[in-house]
Amino acid sequence: MSFKSIFIGCISYLLLIQYSSAQDKPEIDIGGALRFNYNLSTWKDGQKSRGGDFGYDVFRINAKAKYKGVKLNAEYRLYAADFGGGMLKQGWIGYDFNDTDNLQIGLTQVPFGITQYNSHNWFFSINYYAGLEDDHDMGMKYSHKGEKVDYAIAFFKNAEEMSFGSYSDHSDSRYSYDIASKDLDGDGAPDLRNKEVNQLNGKINYKLGQEKTKHKLGASAQYGGVENLDTRKMGKHYALAMHYELSAGKFDLKAQISKYKINTKNPSDEPDNIVAMTAYGYPYFIAAEANTYTLGVGYNIPVEWGPVSNIQIYNDFGYVDKAGENFAETIMNVTGALITAGNVYTYVDFASGKNMPWLNPDFNNSLAQGSATSDDWHLRFNVNIGYYF
Repeated sequence: MSFKSIFIGCISYLLLIQYSSAQDKPEIDIGGALRFNYNLSTWKDGQKSRGGDFGYDVFRINAKAKYKGVKLNAEYRLYAADFGGGMLKQGWIGYDFNDTDNLQIGLTQVPFGITQYNSHNWFFSINYYAGLEDDHDMGMKYSHKGEKVDYAIAFFKNAEEMSFGSYSDHSDSRYSYDIASKDLDGDGAPDLRNKEVNQLNGKINYKLGQEKTKHKLGASAQYGGVENLDTRKMGKHYALAMHYELSAGKFDLKAQISKYKINTKNPSDEPDNIVAMTAYGYPYFIAAEANTYTLGVGYNIPVEWGPVSNIQIYNDFGYVDKAGENFAETIMNVTGALITAGNVYTYVDFASGKNMPWLNPDFNNSLAQGSATSDDWHLRFNVNIGYYF
């Protein structure tokens, strides 16, 4: 063997060691955001007289890490006390088997409907408020992203759990809306005390189109148990969805039809046609069965206005058709714009609705039976400004 061959072999070996060491080196990425919010609501006389309110929204920290193929992804948010205070939005440990297959364990996003978001605006779509958009639960998820087909299957033991007593109620300090407990008769004690358990999810997307025009047609399903903490009996819940996404140059479209049903085993003196849901520090009631319809469109306008590089204009519409007798429909529409200026993202939204909890004075019953006050149209002008790092 010649000296030249030995020399090339040694150099190759040293380069291989160097590459392997670099690959095994831990990778850590820390980011986050600080956001402020202005809103003016038509049903709040005090806000109207003083021209709205501007204040703190959220400070969040994102942490990502990777070592020897094992990944970490976590996001912790700190809201004001009235909106739930501190909460973990997501936090999972994952492993990439290859470029297309991934496993996540922990508090991870539920594979249901259009993900990551079935909306463009700051409020999300009406599905979010029934626990069917950007939901995160405790379990494990396997996902595959192929050239033509994406799919995911998952098992969730329960929603994010913060108390480990035998029959503890869910904490209201959470990002995702989940089945929970709420005082029904005004005596100060929680009623409708239910929890999601042992949930299975499956989702598939079929991708069509070329580079400039892409279509994504999919279906989702979930099924699980609903444990009542008073009767100690197990009910069930399920949800189904068909969804379609279009990306054509600067234009995009999101459309989804969903159905959900929640069968509870409540005590005999409690209704079974409503369910308590909770997030952001406060629970409310929703119809136990409904169909939802959402449609969102967006259009990007590149600009060169100082730091402003893009404006996305959009409209997101949602409708909830409830199965309960004499239950009023819920309608939500958000027209707005997302302004991108460097690391600053600003949502300017005109949100209107009927029987929508965050858009009228009757927070408790809007997504359930509705009421005379919630059945009127109300408008909220909202501006959310965030610096993301």
